[in-house]
Amino acid sequence: MVKVGIIGATGYAGAELVRILLNHKEAQIEWFGSRSYIDENYADIYRNFFELVDADCLGDNMDELASRVDVIFTATPQGFLAGVLNEDILNKVKIIDLSADFRIKDVATYEKWYKIEHKSPQFIKEAVYGLCEINRDKVTTQTRLIANPGCYTTCSILTAYPLVKEGLIDPDTLIIDAKSGTSGAGRGAKTPNLFCEVNENMKAYGVASHRHTPEIEEQLGYAGNCQVTINFTPHLVPMNRGILATEYATLKRKPDGTLPTYEEVKAVYDKYYANEKFVRVLDKGSCPETKWVEGSNYVDINFVIDERTGRIIMMGALDNLVKGAAGQAVQNMNLLFGLPESEGLELVPCFP
Repeated sequence: MVKVGIIGATGYAGAELVRILLNHKEAQIEWFGSRSYIDENYADIYRNFFELVDADCLGDNMDELASRVDVIFTATPQGFLAGVLNEDILNKVKIIDLSADFRIKDVATYEKWYKIEHKSPQFIKEAVYGLCEINRDKVTTQTRLIANPGCYTTCSILTAYPLVKEGLIDPDTLIIDAKSGTSGAGRGAKTPNLFCEVNENMKAYGVASHRHTPEIEEQLGYAGNCQVTINFTPHLVPMNRGILATEYATLKRKPDGTLPTYEEVKAVYDKYYANEKFVRVLDKGSCPETKWVEGSNYVDINFVIDERTGRIIMMGALDNLVKGAAGQAVQNMNLLFGLPESEGLELVPCFP
């Protein structure tokens, strides 16, 4: 049995970790960490866990926690883990970090986009970027630190990855238009996230400045073995969960001057995802919808070739709290401990 500690258990991603791990056959939650609710009963904070969880919230003492569990999930704001991590902790316990502290390999890039100083850059090189579908071979039982990708990045990268990897598109023409439900902004009280601000409204934010941009560029750059520069524009939409990314790029023409056919592009997606349990490439003509993945660890992907413009429209949808956060973190945990990758994640999407 894998003993688990969660720091940030009272945030939305942390609560989703609790929900998933309660049904995991090989995991036992030993520590519900929260700065805001120390000594309060966890089920009093999230009443959906009434009679399912009987434990009080503890603090965020990583040194003590590292001696009590096998793996720590840090569902915390940027800067927390980097500020407390040390060699002694990593020698005792595995860590799966849901923040961005160790996702970006260049310290200067991280500090530029996140506007904070990185307190433990010595661990960045060691951290494995935990997007299982493209980095599975790097997540082993010897891995100590996982940088768990976020929701926008997971959806955006997986949607375009095969075509960048195989050179079917010009990556510098890539434009990503993404929509997110409000839970992606976290549980903290913020005026822009109030019901009256969000309901019956839709808005772009972080235009040309969103901090997930360099993470997407870096990972797609690895795929294409080149430097990638994208336009990424996120939008907030009035729903609880979900990410929908619509991506546009110029297709590279074949030597005879014609565009790749639907069958040729589909074959590339199948090459990478046909055996991936949690990536579903939809049938021709079917566009991904957030409702079809809600509450699950699935990513739904499809594409349309625009013959008129010579461009391809790629679409991806996922649940930002599951595959975009907690579900992916559990997927990584399973790999770290040699467990079946889908353990605890056999979640049928909810509808309606």
